[in-house]
Amino acid sequence: MEWLEHIVFWHWWILAGMLLILELSYPVFFFLWLGFSAAAVGFLLLVFPNIPIEVQLVLFGILSVMAVLAWRKYREVRPPVPDQPLLNQRGQQYTGRVFTLEHPIVNGVGKLQVDDSTWRVKGPDLVAGTHVRVIGVDGVVFIVENAESP
Repeated sequence: MEWLEHIVFWHWWILAGMLLILELSYPVFFFLWLGFSAAAVGFLLLVFPNIPIEVQLVLFGILSVMAVLAWRKYREVRPPVPDQPLLNQRGQQYTGRVFTLEHPIVNGVGKLQVDDSTWRVKGPDLVAGTHVRVIGVDGVVFIVENAESP
């Protein structure tokens, strides 16, 4: 394994580039940190060219583990905030909106036409033509209240 003794800084930078390209192919935020660690070891080898290969490999391992753990800790403290948090909760998207009843609510149950869908509703008995506000969702049933009352 004599070739390991001839590793210079740009070998680490090539490894870093390959890991970053791998991250572009499989975006999992794992290879990114390994690539940064390899680049850091390459920079250290540029500044201190006589670092033995064993120390280089240990530095790479330590920096990689530290970078991955730091990233995971950062994501725990600051989780991503989606721009559309109710994307897959269609019923919740209508909470707070006001609609006009096309069919009356009788015995606390009725139907409401919303865009191209018909939803079951629960609420007080109301006549057709009344404006109702969606105040909640129970599964696939809207819970409504009279929006015209004070």
